[in-house]
Amino acid sequence: MAASPTLVIGTRGSPLALAQAHETQDRLVAAHGWAVEHLPLSIIKTTGDAIQDRPLSEAGGKGLFTKELDIALLEGAIDLAVHSAKDLPTILPEGIAIAGFLPREDVRDAFISHRFKSIGDLPQGAVVGSASLRRQAQIRRLRPDIRVTLLRGNVQTRLAKLERGEVDATLLAMAGLRRLGLTDHVTAVLETDDFLPAVGQGAIAIAVRAGDERVREALQPILDAPTGRALAAERAFLTILDGSCRTPIAGHARLIGGELEIRGLVLRPDGSESLEAVRRGSPDDAVALGREAGSELRARMPAGFLNA
Repeated sequence: MAASPTLVIGTRGSPLALAQAHETQDRLVAAHGWAVEHLPLSIIKTTGDAIQDRPLSEAGGKGLFTKELDIALLEGAIDLAVHSAKDLPTILPEGIAIAGFLPREDVRDAFISHRFKSIGDLPQGAVVGSASLRRQAQIRRLRPDIRVTLLRGNVQTRLAKLERGEVDATLLAMAGLRRLGLTDHVTAVLETDDFLPAVGQGAIAIAVRAGDERVREALQPILDAPTGRALAAERAFLTILDGSCRTPIAGHARLIGGELEIRGLVLRPDGSESLEAVRRGSPDDAVALGREAGSELRARMPAGFLNA
């Protein structure tokens, strides 16, 4: 490999996407001693960025945030694409592969409100804004008396809408707030025991062309094996459930005492009922553990469960 090869990093243009791309760039510079000029960023607008007036579930799902980056990879316009792992569809296009993941950030969700201290503190009829069906369903499970409404846009846009009083509260990922230096907005952190995160939350995924060993070799020093095992379990879990933006599914895997534990949750959209599965075993069996948890929930779901 050349001492300082040029690798073009593809990214969306939102502040959070750029923060994640810069983190990838910085880690490559630190690992190899390369000049940052040899790791240029290519900002690519995706279909998902352009849709702000309706839930992504009504417009095509998670692939809306990755399609244009996939095309750029396949055409050779970029050498790697940096994604929020939770935005990746469970099945990738032919010719695209996940090289791995950076060390995971905080996986928890944050409750943010200027007037109320927690979800429990919200008055009856309060309005909570969220674009995530998972968050909406979990909020409704905890507080069926409050109103949940769509709140799209990047982190700063959602915070601005909250500031203007369009909603009484919102929920955002702690990882994104940390990466953007916006944790001073957090009112309360929601622990995973009570509020399970999205599959992949807090993790940065790096996609490459399948078979591109030059890029894989360059990325190897910055990839995190424990995060990779956790995401292997979570994505296997989601694949079994055929999960997408249309389905309120949560899942979180973590290493505990040398074992890998995955908790999976599926909810009715109105939050009136939920089913949970837990598996624990060897990290080497990450994919099998995720599949087992997903298969259990699929078997337990009554007909029409996801339609209510």
